[in-house]
Amino acid sequence: MSGRPEILFPLFAGIETLEGVGPKTAQLLEHLQIARPRDLIFTLPHSGVDRARRASVRDAVLPQVVTVEVEIGKHMPPRTKSGAYRIVVEDAATSFQLVFFHARGDYLQKQLPTGQRRVVSGRVELFDGIAQMVHPDHILRPEEAGEIPAFEPVYPLTAGVSQKQMFKAAQSALTRVPDLAEWIDPAQKKRAGWPDWADAVRQAHAPVRPEDLAATAPSRERLAYDEMMAHQITLALARARLRRAKGRESHGTGQLQQRVLASLPYAPTGAQMRAIEDIARDMAMPQRMNRLLQGDVGAGKTLVAFLALLIAVEAGGQGVMMAPTEILARQHLESLRPMAEAAGVVLEILTGRDKGAERRSKLEALARGDIRILVGTHAVFQKDVEFADLRLAVVDEQHRFGVRQRLELGRKGDAADVLVMTATPIPRSLALAQYGDMDVSVLDEKPPGRQPIKTAMVSTARMEEVVSHLRRAILEGRQAYWVCPLVDESEVVDLTAAEERFKHLRAVLGEGNVGLVHGQMPAADKDAAMADFQSGRVAVLVATTVIEVGVNVPNATIMVIEQAEIFGLAQLHQLRGRVGRGAGASTCLLLYRAPLSETAERRLTTLRDTEDGFRISETDLEMRGAGDLIGTAQSGLPRFRVADLERQAALMAIAQSDARKLMTDDPTLESPRGNAARVLLWLMEQDQAIRLISVG
Repeated sequence: MSGRPEILFPLFAGIETLEGVGPKTAQLLEHLQIARPRDLIFTLPHSGVDRARRASVRDAVLPQVVTVEVEIGKHMPPRTKSGAYRIVVEDAATSFQLVFFHARGDYLQKQLPTGQRRVVSGRVELFDGIAQMVHPDHILRPEEAGEIPAFEPVYPLTAGVSQKQMFKAAQSALTRVPDLAEWIDPAQKKRAGWPDWADAVRQAHAPVRPEDLAATAPSRERLAYDEMMAHQITLALARARLRRAKGRESHGTGQLQQRVLASLPYAPTGAQMRAIEDIARDMAMPQRMNRLLQGDVGAGKTLVAFLALLIAVEAGGQGVMMAPTEILARQHLESLRPMAEAAGVVLEILTGRDKGAERRSKLEALARGDIRILVGTHAVFQKDVEFADLRLAVVDEQHRFGVRQRLELGRKGDAADVLVMTATPIPRSLALAQYGDMDVSVLDEKPPGRQPIKTAMVSTARMEEVVSHLRRAILEGRQAYWVCPLVDESEVVDLTAAEERFKHLRAVLGEGNVGLVHGQMPAADKDAAMADFQSGRVAVLVATTVIEVGVNVPNATIMVIEQAEIFGLAQLHQLRGRVGRGAGASTCLLLYRAPLSETAERRLTTLRDTEDGFRISETDLEMRGAGDLIGTAQSGLPRFRVADLERQAALMAIAQSDARKLMTDDPTLESPRGNAARVLLWLMEQDQAIRLISVG
């Protein structure tokens, strides 16, 4: 896999090698992420204009784009400097005017000499009963009129680049499209009725009627599938790499797990038991496990993760649980401690805060195998951290862990199984795009004893009512979160927002009753504030969104979210999930500033009407699109030019099974179809995949 295949060279040349693209246009095209002919080929027209020839404007329903042959009549130069230059023209049935602003008369006299015939095409409108075509898009001699396509594709533009230039550049790029060997499964291609790749590209740029622009048009659907397929082959390669990596067989005895289950006040849900069975089965296999545990807020992922860690311990090894932040790591420690005590297993924590002698003694205990389960932040990746026998790594995902980190973690325990947990219910199409290399277990039942959370929308005009409601709740011994929004990236502004709210609430509710936690605080102060709240010394915790992940305070039954309208749906759902963790009935108040925009209102009412995270995430995806849903920059989500993750979820599922089948039949991509797939990876710039094959 030494380098890009020669057949693709013309597509990867500089964009200025195309007809009509000079250095200036090349610079402008960069705004559309177009730097090479390849990028232009995948920039498809988004609409089209009907430019079929008519005999006369008389039979058109105006306003409309009309293409018609005319005889040029009298020129009427403007009376004033800023006036319009008009030319009377006559088609087969009627006369109308061509209108130009800021025009040079001598130029128009040359272009449109009285008495000659021309084909003009442009939008015709009625002004004071006279039909006018202002600035025709095309003016051609009758013998050149064939240049105007009957249905003209309309491309996305950027300032300074015209439709004509885009069309011309795209036509020039199309001359370089090579015939490539087929990488799609023949049966799939036949079933879907897709054309070959080169034909698909040409057809997508030459729509003949509006239906050809739909995502479901065979040529477009095929190109979308190609992008998904390339992405899924990349994930399948990463998966195969993890699979090929020899795993360790970890057979649990069930003894420690039984102790934990016996200590619980309730029985696990069916979903939890199924997940643990999946995990136990994977861990007993000689290949490495690479599984995603997906569950909504409060679905009981922690118990499943801990039972999995105990399988590693029962098999004589160690387990590690990784969290993205210090606060979360400490929280995992708190929630795992009672279970570890029930099982009689040594549990420790390692974060960036461990220094000197303390850190050294922890590392020694870890290397000796005395510490059986370690909880930590990414400090666990550091060179000097060594395990006696690491068998399972549990990663608390929170979207900050891409495929790369998953591979990285696996290196610590050369054969460690990997379990990734995510609390964000992800719609199926995105789960396939983001975690296509993993096997998935879903926790879709709530543990018993969980109370539904009552959610209400309240306008900020009623702030005082909310505060007095809070005062009563505190007197009854309840606790509350008050979340202030991060309005601005530069947390300084928000700080004042959170601090103002903190001062206000302290004045009303009493000095010692209100705590504050925000992103700018030193870690030790954050932990102290959290500890005060967890222990109940403080009744109300004012926070910026630091708390959305994993905080567990069963006595907290009220969640107030200020300016809820500026949060995303998934985020609101996560925040709400911080309450409703104990036996008491809980409320979530969404404070909003009226008037609400239509989308904000839809977000808040969706949240008010359902607690089902999967339903919420589907709505979120519909409203925002895939990139926004998980912040494309850090999500490892592919940036597709043609494919649409939201609307083509079913296609992504087919691409996944097709890619996995190809990898099973031909793991090194050496067969004719395998080689075609390599060309596809180069074409779609899947560098990561290409590296995996070459090292693989």
